[in-house]
Amino acid sequence: MALLKSFVDVRPDSHFPIQNLPYGVFKPEPSSSPRPGVAIGDFVLDLSEIFRDGLFDGPILRDSDCFLQPNLNKFLAMGRPAWKEARSTLQKLLSSGEPTLRDNDELRKKSFYEMSKVEMVLPMVIGDYTDFFASMHHAKNCGLIFRGPQNPINPNWFQLPIAYHGRASSIVISGTDIIRPRGQGHPQGSSTPYFGPSQKLDFELEMAAVVGTGNELGKPIDVNNAADHIFGLVLMNDWSARDIQAWEYVPLGPFLGKSFGTTISPWIVTLDALEPFARQASKQDPPPLPYLAEKTSVNYDISLEVQLRPAGKDDSCVVTRSNFQNLYWTVTQQLAHHTVNGCNLRPGDLFGTGTISGPEPGSLGCLLELTWNGQKPLSLNGTSRKFLEDGDEVIFTGLCKGDGYNVGFGKCTGKIVPSLP
Repeated sequence: MALLKSFVDVRPDSHFPIQNLPYGVFKPEPSSSPRPGVAIGDFVLDLSEIFRDGLFDGPILRDSDCFLQPNLNKFLAMGRPAWKEARSTLQKLLSSGEPTLRDNDELRKKSFYEMSKVEMVLPMVIGDYTDFFASMHHAKNCGLIFRGPQNPINPNWFQLPIAYHGRASSIVISGTDIIRPRGQGHPQGSSTPYFGPSQKLDFELEMAAVVGTGNELGKPIDVNNAADHIFGLVLMNDWSARDIQAWEYVPLGPFLGKSFGTTISPWIVTLDALEPFARQASKQDPPPLPYLAEKTSVNYDISLEVQLRPAGKDDSCVVTRSNFQNLYWTVTQQLAHHTVNGCNLRPGDLFGTGTISGPEPGSLGCLLELTWNGQKPLSLNGTSRKFLEDGDEVIFTGLCKGDGYNVGFGKCTGKIVPSLP
């Protein structure tokens, strides 16, 4: 079958060919109202203009104003039939052989914007945010660092996807500076606890699922239907203050060590775009309980990379290469477990995977693991790092390699700035 091509010029190495078409929300000018768009090559297509011109003419979207909203929540709530109709319409409109948009100069001029010149904003209103702990390699390494080799992973970890409820208000879009948090740390000897700027600030390489259709309170989502409730995935940096976290997490878990900032990439790559990259998930031992047992258990072949640009340096260094397939618990299992007690999810809710570490030294997803809690500093461009310093920039990328095309997530970036006085 011939490769689908767009009339928009798309570079061979682009993350955003016609096979992808991820959704985001953007502002053409700082004073503009936010509006939904899709990425195609180096451009953003304004969906509000496409809707106003009557080009969303399918039975589901024809009379909906979901693309006239300042966020994607209304579209997310419409469910998979609407998502498929929109994708089909957009792929047709953007294809090289379709004249409707290609040959309409006036509509093209008001519908396409150079991606480098627009401002991306959070694509949805996030009511709730949950962060899982779903990579076995990360869980084992954390256990070895803090508990030793006798019991690195608690037995319950292999029975259920562990998670904590995070802070939705401090989720920010890629490119937003992260202010170094202040808080308490372990006391030294008989002294009082340390209080001040975190001295062990870290990144965490994660991805996150964006909830589409939710569920009613008290009505769990079956694990085999869970994919219909997930709109797509984003890159996510779960910034962590390891010293604050270590002092506070017993007995109730993460709080101030996590809630100061979480960064997501601006483009949501749909599960439909990721479908060609679905791979059989790794075997789970022991077998999961029936409510977590999937008829078809898949992860996605998404290559993930972390670069760190030290303060004052022009170049960045690759510090991690991992893959989404390193998750033990799938995102559909995570969603099913989240709702099994009757918890209701809503359109736009976000849940992170937890740090995605692999089995090799170069695939570890955070500095806690890469430096073994600061004991083995990393060498970077003539300098070294145990944890992040002010001025350091962290850059995540994610990419699926197709046959003649890529499906990518773009970048998820953030720079550390000094703690407030």
